Amino acid sequence: MRRRAAEPVAGTLATDGAADEIRIDAGPEDGGWRIGAAGRWTLDAATAASDALDRAPKPQEGAAVRLDMARVEALDTVGAYLLNRMAERLGANGHAVAIVGLRPEHAALFDAVRDAGKAPPHPIEREHHPILDMIVRTGETTVSAAKEILDLVGFLGLVTVTFARLILRPSRLRLTSVLFHIEQTGLNALPILGLLSFLIGVVLAFQGADQLKRFGAELYVVNLLGISVLREIGILMTAIIVAGRSGSAFTAQIGTMKVNQEVDAIGTMGLDPVELLVVPRALALMITLPLLAFYADVMGLFGGAVMAYATLDITFGQFIRQLHSAVGINTVIAGLIKAPVFALVIAMVGCYEGLKVSGSAESVGIMTTKAVVEGIFLVIVIDAVFSVLFSMLGV
Repeated sequence: MRRRAAEPVAGTLATDGAADEIRIDAGPEDGGWRIGAAGRWTLDAATAASDALDRAPKPQEGAAVRLDMARVEALDTVGAYLLNRMAERLGANGHAVAIVGLRPEHAALFDAVRDAGKAPPHPIEREHHPILDMIVRTGETTVSAAKEILDLVGFLGLVTVTFARLILRPSRLRLTSVLFHIEQTGLNALPILGLLSFLIGVVLAFQGADQLKRFGAELYVVNLLGISVLREIGILMTAIIVAGRSGSAFTAQIGTMKVNQEVDAIGTMGLDPVELLVVPRALALMITLPLLAFYADVMGLFGGAVMAYATLDITFGQFIRQLHSAVGINTVIAGLIKAPVFALVIAMVGCYEGLKVSGSAESVGIMTTKAVVEGIFLVIVIDAVFSVLFSMLGV
């Protein structure tokens, strides 16, 4: 570094061996202090420029500083950072810094570097009110639920169109996949469904008998058991168990394929993921759920008959005769007619949430839980709709 005596300012600095690259002159001007930057402020001269800035003459305490950049020929991110850092140091020492002469082509970069160095503003914390917060959460949940319902309706339309296309071209249906899912959703579910249905029948018969004994009408426990199991409890419990068992399995299977990018590969090969993954599962469940519901009805009635025989001395013959007189074929049909609808809803929700998996194992777990909750919720809502509809029709 060398001092140029010809300059009228208090100090002029140039980088060693790079006088044509970086130049700094500093000195008093009109009661203040002027710092002039010139040359090419780029990465190549960054080290020398930093040293030159550190050794530049310092302004008097409290003096206003004018940073003149009119003679800066080239400026990159490093040069803008060094000049910004010098301006920040002068401002921190109590000097009012004004930047002048900045060329238009350098202004955007200089401002971006300056803004990047600033601390992000603290968010304004609003005062929390429990009631308002509850209303906000309720509104957000309602909007989210409405969007989810619209998406499910759209997915139902897509599945329906795919079903219609397969009816017109049945050779595209993969029967092997359908049979596999019939085994997984139907045959493998028989033990747990039979046990739970038997126990539910036992509980209903015991509770009904305990109440009817007070009126001497123990025999009518068969009426209570037959109508409740055949019309509501059997199909509802079957749908809930299948939603927790098969619906979650659909989401986990398709979600894992989504994480492994197998679903994307199916689309890349020109195949339809809905036709390949969703339709076989939905069709299999629509076949198996009515059969499972009938099986659950039988096991529930059997459990009630065992409890009636053990506590009320009602023989199996008496139980069957009373059941025949208490319920008709309409009661059985009213329960079983719900099964295909429940099956379609459970399969659709399970597959839809599986296709929504983003790309991580955590997302698979979240969507699986969501599928179970949504499936059970929709099953109960649709069952309530059926109940109102049957009541209006007199069924």
